Amino acid sequence: MIPPIASRFVAGESPAKAIEHVQQLDDDEVGAILNLLGEHHTDPDVIAEDVDAYRSLADSIARTTFDACISVKPSQIGLDIGPEEFESNLERIVSHAADRDVFVWVDMEDHTTTDATLEAYERLAREYAPDRSARAEEVAGAGATEATEIGSTKTAESGSGTDGVMVEDGAVGEGVLGLCLQANLKRTREDLERLSDVPGKVRLVKGAYDEPKSIAYKEKERVDEAYRTLLEDAFENRDGGIAVGSHDPAMIEYARELHEEYGTPYEVQMLMGVRDDAQRDLAADGVTVYQYVPYGSRWLSYFYRRVRERKENLLFAVRAVLS
Repeated sequence: MIPPIASRFVAGESPAKAIEHVQQLDDDEVGAILNLLGEHHTDPDVIAEDVDAYRSLADSIARTTFDACISVKPSQIGLDIGPEEFESNLERIVSHAADRDVFVWVDMEDHTTTDATLEAYERLAREYAPDRSARAEEVAGAGATEATEIGSTKTAESGSGTDGVMVEDGAVGEGVLGLCLQANLKRTREDLERLSDVPGKVRLVKGAYDEPKSIAYKEKERVDEAYRTLLEDAFENRDGGIAVGSHDPAMIEYARELHEEYGTPYEVQMLMGVRDDAQRDLAADGVTVYQYVPYGSRWLSYFYRRVRERKENLLFAVRAVLS
């Protein structure tokens, strides 16, 4: 059982508890990105359990009308064993989720995983980009879970095709997959350009890993500069599918300005337990907002990271202990 001190940042240990939290978010018109906690698995049985858990989670989401999707860490589903193991397991999740119209995000981990993650994402994003309505109808007709407009609701609202695949002739749509890119890595501008014709979403974050100086910007000011540059590139050159993964008010405001200038649809993504009031305020103001919602029994290390990274989180934890 997750203690109250950690429940601010983790939705619960079970999928049912996570879905309950999604319902609460839905009342505030905030979407959810569900992540089963876990990383760096090398036991094939543990990996298989988590892959099956994500497929089951897609079923649970599809039985609702909530705006929810899932997010997977590469090292959770086999990358520490090898790229082939990771890609095979990711495809098992993506194919199952796509048939249920549930969007899948692929998280990005440290720089040693970047190439393998990009290659798997690019192949699967292209392979699963075509119209999925026939497959979804086939699944529903066979008595499986009814496919609903979970991962593509916001897409339709922003003027994309109803299945979120193509915006217009020759334009790249939001597809069934999204990938996280980290602004602190010097290579990311080239990676963003590489994905310019890949049907899918891109989540831009500043980056949380302590990378070598030879490949990453270390100074906060330089990371902020890179993030702003990547945002402008994305708004100017992509048709949509831009996720601003940041709690920084300045970056969120800059994204709003870029949207007004270029008209490109976007969304803001924040962590559960971090600036929750701001998430609700943005949603009330008409901004598409998603909350990253972790759950599962492996909550302790995640909670510890959240407490360490921000002074406000540490103060929250201290107050909770004292009370």
